[in-house]
Amino acid sequence: MKKGQMIIGVLACLIASMSWGAMFPVADHALKYIDPFYFSFIRYGAVAIVLVIVLWMKEGKKSFCLEGKGKLLIFFGMMAFTIYNVLIFLGQMLMGRSGVMAASIMEALMPMISIGILWGYKHVKPKRYMITSMIISFVGATFVITKGNMSFLFTLGDNLFSLVFILTGVVGWVIYTMGGESFHGWSTLRYSTLTCILGTAVTGIITIIITMLGYVPVPSTGTISIVKYDLLFMMTLPGIVALLSWNYGVKLLSSINGILFINFVPITTLAIMMIQGYKITIFDIVGTLFVITALIRNNVCQRKEENKNKRILQAAKSHQAM
Repeated sequence: MKKGQMIIGVLACLIASMSWGAMFPVADHALKYIDPFYFSFIRYGAVAIVLVIVLWMKEGKKSFCLEGKGKLLIFFGMMAFTIYNVLIFLGQMLMGRSGVMAASIMEALMPMISIGILWGYKHVKPKRYMITSMIISFVGATFVITKGNMSFLFTLGDNLFSLVFILTGVVGWVIYTMGGESFHGWSTLRYSTLTCILGTAVTGIITIIITMLGYVPVPSTGTISIVKYDLLFMMTLPGIVALLSWNYGVKLLSSINGILFINFVPITTLAIMMIQGYKITIFDIVGTLFVITALIRNNVCQRKEENKNKRILQAAKSHQAM
């Protein structure tokens, strides 16, 4: 890879990760005025419109054909744009200010959650270093969520449903990401656009139903005016820019190198919260470092294993040639 391409890839992944890290502090302000359902529906409704225009211009009308995969697209779209985007912000809102860090840390645990899903669903048993990394990540997340109050592990208190919502949302995004493997030959833009359209449509239907039942109010023009800059930020940086930057950066660097940049999510969140005056505890810092260490350790071990396998394969080819 040329040095210029590597630098562009690094910058692209860095922009995406830092955008996602900034997402939770911004959402913390917005969720004081607007519920997660309308917040997610309005945000990704706008993103879907932009993606449709870009996809139409780049790949044409034929790219909107579902090719008999409508059910899969709806399912994965729901995982990302309904389950993830509604539940993670719902959990964050219910936890209050501490939910900002909890949601950010859970976001950083996605690689480890992927390992767990592959183990349980596809029976791909993780390596020993993967299990160790998962344990370290869990300990780190526990520090951040409990703030050192270990009695929380036994009582769970008022945060039970909040944490379940956040965790369920994160798992939904992991499933969505893994779902892309079912669409061979499709561009990332096409998969992203069609799932965004269908998933956001499901969110819209659910939002209308619960509004009619009286569970959530329709946001007033005054409310939209208050959160308009929050929504604009969420639509652009964590939405469109992060999505396209991440996919482009990973394409240049490879997924094994690009995934390291997910570590900047909790780091960015911590930095912004400190600037905003939130009192960061030693447990927030230590827990975040635990998660980052686990992710880096897991990635380094993966790369060592891949290099070892390559050397073995090369040695076997050389032996056959002789």
